[in-house]
Amino acid sequence: MLVSLLKKTGLKLSLNDPRWGNRKDDGKKAQEGKKPGEGPPDLDQLWRDFNQRLNAFFGQKNRPDNGGNNNGGGGGPRPDMKGAGITAGVVGVIAVFIWLASGAFIVQEGQSGVVLTFGQYTRTAPAGLNWRWPYPFQTDETVNVSQVRTVEVGYRTSLRNKQASESLMLTDDENIIDIQFAVQYTLKDPVEWLFSLRDQEDTLRQVAETAIREVVGRSKMDFVLYEGREKVAFDTQKLMQQILEDYKSGVLINNVTMQAVQPPEQVQAAFDDAVKAGQDRERQKNEGQAYANDVIPKARGAAFRLVQEAEAYRAMVTENSEGNASRFKQVLVEYQKAPAVTRDRMYLETMQQVFSSASKVMVDAKTGSNLLYLPLDKLIAQQAASDASAAAARATAAAPAANTVMPQEAMQTVEVNSRRDSRSSRERESR
Repeated sequence: MLVSLLKKTGLKLSLNDPRWGNRKDDGKKAQEGKKPGEGPPDLDQLWRDFNQRLNAFFGQKNRPDNGGNNNGGGGGPRPDMKGAGITAGVVGVIAVFIWLASGAFIVQEGQSGVVLTFGQYTRTAPAGLNWRWPYPFQTDETVNVSQVRTVEVGYRTSLRNKQASESLMLTDDENIIDIQFAVQYTLKDPVEWLFSLRDQEDTLRQVAETAIREVVGRSKMDFVLYEGREKVAFDTQKLMQQILEDYKSGVLINNVTMQAVQPPEQVQAAFDDAVKAGQDRERQKNEGQAYANDVIPKARGAAFRLVQEAEAYRAMVTENSEGNASRFKQVLVEYQKAPAVTRDRMYLETMQQVFSSASKVMVDAKTGSNLLYLPLDKLIAQQAASDASAAAARATAAAPAANTVMPQEAMQTVEVNSRRDSRSSRERESR
């Protein structure tokens, strides 16, 4: 800025200037016997030339010095005081401009600028180029509101760097547990963040420690170690947000992450043994339950099947008995009407049933006929049926329910017994 001003005024600060150190009146005397460029410069003349050119730059005319360059006392020349004042004014204007320019500041995207007037909050500046009154009237603080910040509780940087005073806490069942977790948060109000908390990170760490101690103190140790980790983290986040809202901290809790949840190191080995024993117990219980789920339905199904077969057999026997009794009564009525005819009919029917199931051939040799009738097809069919029935009987004997009498077999047994009874009764009557 000063160089451009000197160029506009035409002032040359060069040793090769032929007028270097010369004055209007005494130039010749001062430079007698000296070549151009030799001797020390004349500072008074340099100051006068500078003032004259500066006055010409601001549109003022040069005025001659009062009484010439020589004072009555024979002293040296005096500089122009008005020109000095103008120079001082220009320098002051430049200084004021620089001072005002120092109030400009830039706020990046995702940040907020907080303007303070003598240390008191005035306004919040948005992203972009902003201006405030320069120091000492106003100052600015830039706060990053989009950055996800993290505070660690129970450890620092690494899980191995434990902080026992923060991580050890007491559960509801009076057990000690070691918890290390991290809290992620963002800023929703930069003004509250700057003015409501003195040491923001330390305050957040204390709030997180207080919240999780309260949540763990209401929970059992097994719940915190296993199935309740997510619930403990959620309850801690909720309680932290509530406390920070009461503090008006301008913080929004985004997530609480459990890094490590375990018993203290002094009892870690014994606790692992207890956990393994519990896991073995649960495994054996599950295996027993699986075996019971496989056997009990099968046993219930078999029992139900036996009950149904017994019910069917009872119904079959009852119906057969009632049918036989009814048939006997009908035969008795017919027998009372015609005893001889009824006896013959019953005898023929019985013999027909007996011979139809017999494998022997009866031949009447008294008739003297040479023609014999052998029902070979029936004999073969009867033989095949008998073989199939024998195979079925063997398969039934090998089956688990071989002791159970099937309804069809029971019916045949009842029919055979009835036939035997009727045949014996007819024999007694013939006698």
